[in-house]
Amino acid sequence: MLCKLAWGNVRRAGRDYLVYLLTLTLGVTVFYAFNTISMQVDIAGIDEEGLAQVMGSMLGYLTYFLAGVMAFLMVYANNFIMKRRKKEFGLYQVLGMGRGRVATIMALETVIVSVVAFVAGIVLGVGLSQLMTFFTASLFKTQIANFHFFFSVHAFNLTLACMLVMFVLTLLLNLRAVRRTKLIELMGAERRNESIKTRNPWIAIAIFAVGVVLVGVAYYRLLRDGFPLTATDSKLQEAMNQFGITTAMVTVGTFALFWGLSGMLIKLLQSLRGVYWRGLNMFIVRQLAAKVNTVCFSMGVIAMLLFLAITSVTCGMSIANVMNENLERYTPADMSQTYVYYTPDTLDYYKEYVNPSEADRMVLADTTVDLYSAWHGDRKGKSADNNDETGKKVYIADVAGEHVQIDSYLSYPLGGSSPSVSAGEMCKTMGEKLPKAFGGSKADAMGLFVTPASQYNKLCQMMGEEPVSIGRDQYLLTCDMGGELVDLYTKYMAGGHALTLGGHTLKPATDKSDEDTAAIANSAMGSNPGTVVVADELLSQLNLQPYSSSLLVNYKQGMDTTEADESIEYTVLDNLLVDGKEPGSWGIFITRSEMYTQAAQMNGLISYLAIYIGFVLVVACAAILSIQQLSNVADGSRSYRVLAQIGCDDRQIRHSVMAQQAVFFLFPQAVGLAHSFVALKVIIELVSIFGNMSIGGTVGLTCAIFLAAYGGYFLVTYLMSTGMVRAAIATRYSE
Repeated sequence: MLCKLAWGNVRRAGRDYLVYLLTLTLGVTVFYAFNTISMQVDIAGIDEEGLAQVMGSMLGYLTYFLAGVMAFLMVYANNFIMKRRKKEFGLYQVLGMGRGRVATIMALETVIVSVVAFVAGIVLGVGLSQLMTFFTASLFKTQIANFHFFFSVHAFNLTLACMLVMFVLTLLLNLRAVRRTKLIELMGAERRNESIKTRNPWIAIAIFAVGVVLVGVAYYRLLRDGFPLTATDSKLQEAMNQFGITTAMVTVGTFALFWGLSGMLIKLLQSLRGVYWRGLNMFIVRQLAAKVNTVCFSMGVIAMLLFLAITSVTCGMSIANVMNENLERYTPADMSQTYVYYTPDTLDYYKEYVNPSEADRMVLADTTVDLYSAWHGDRKGKSADNNDETGKKVYIADVAGEHVQIDSYLSYPLGGSSPSVSAGEMCKTMGEKLPKAFGGSKADAMGLFVTPASQYNKLCQMMGEEPVSIGRDQYLLTCDMGGELVDLYTKYMAGGHALTLGGHTLKPATDKSDEDTAAIANSAMGSNPGTVVVADELLSQLNLQPYSSSLLVNYKQGMDTTEADESIEYTVLDNLLVDGKEPGSWGIFITRSEMYTQAAQMNGLISYLAIYIGFVLVVACAAILSIQQLSNVADGSRSYRVLAQIGCDDRQIRHSVMAQQAVFFLFPQAVGLAHSFVALKVIIELVSIFGNMSIGGTVGLTCAIFLAAYGGYFLVTYLMSTGMVRAAIATRYSE
């Protein structure tokens, strides 16, 4: 009997459960689909070792966090349902049904709705996961050779566990509400609307103005200072403090905007008399002013969440695209090994902060070393130890075909500290502004590197490019990071500007910086922020401070890349000693295969995390707004009934509902978009150091997500609201 009654209640109150059902179904769909990533990777033919496990683990942990967000939403939506049905539950008790049976009916209704949402969500999730497999293959640039239908038990169990937690939490809150609410409160719930107090409009306008000023100043500070990612160690704490102040200002300003919105709306529209007195606009303005007072905090939260969602999706996927597009340029050889030389700053740091005894064996490098010979390629020196299970000795000559060593020097002599060539000085010469990401950073304070023309031309030949003729009084600027830096160097050379290096004045050898032959090592985000290529005979006279050397190797023709990678992957190189002293230390060793694997993993992780977080946050915001508006319509049912009684037609009433809900949906979105545009402008300037960042495609994706979530929830909210209004008008009003 109770089951039959519960089923009938769910069917009859379907409209009340619609938002709850829709949100829960979307949650199940997304949770299941995104947690099938490990199977998608296998079917898409992506054979990077450990990729499926890493992505599956990351998305799994994120699911727990997002499940908490969804649980809050479920509780919020359930409160609306309880508010709508309090009188019904009170009537059950008046008719003699005990609270235990009422609680049982509620539990059964929750079970029915949850099961329906879970089944529908799993069905949609299974379909979405099949489609996402093709997206995964496209993301990792692979072809699906053998697509087949799949079902993930792991994703199903994880989703079921999250939904069970939500169900139990919702059920406990419902039972608590029934047990603690008095019968008279249940029966009179419809007559007790929320107490509304309209604020003094002039005070509200003043608070609104303060909010505008705070947000505007925060925008200015962010555009001026940027993010504290490139500050030097000495200025990092100050930069973090300033960024904290900026964040606090925009947060307080956002909430002040919504707190004062009601007074601003009243005064603004009252001044437009032709608009204010037209149709039901006066009623709409008063309703908005009253409701904004009660939901200003939640609107501020929604605006900030939308800001996070827009920024995470757009920025995350754009950065991933930049990395993916520049990957070939960043990996010029099958493998690279760097060696970093000690400088006076390094020696001082070790002596003061690390270990003075270690500093005793370290020596300031006054010349570079031959890395190919150091790796025992000539088989004459002591061989490197191999750390694999076979214990086999490895010689670089066994795998190396073409190879080149790129030596990088600082632009000041041994023992010096002030660079002769820096991006900042170039900008002063041209009257340009230094890119913000470089301002005050270590990269600019260190200056540009210097390398000999013979090594650069050998690299060009290895990459199939023509060598460049560089005379003794000429220079060439190279950079592999793209974006503003390459444009800066190209503009400097095209303008015919001279460089002074060690007292020698040099003229540009060409009018363009070629970024395709500028990489000096395999690197994820570029290895060459700026290098001056000069003639070998000039460099030999300058006595510059060595900074690093990079050995770039292409394997022998016909050699299997996988076998070559495996043969040298575990090589442990001995410390290099010059006259018993150590001039530097081995740096990063990485193969092209490893670089592509790491980039694919990073690209996939960033893209999936950005979409996952962005979609769930947008759904959360849309659901909260939807429930708020449905509650507002339920509270204002008497007002709509009065409007109908005094002669307002249905079209006018529906228009008033539409106008109010459009304001509540669009205002937080507008503020969130404004915050996002400013933040993205700064992020684009920062990322432009590593390449030209285009947000066109990701903005389109973000807009599609917003249209689907916002448009869908807005439509559902409006249809449910008009149904509630029609029901209220059709009911005879009685005190």
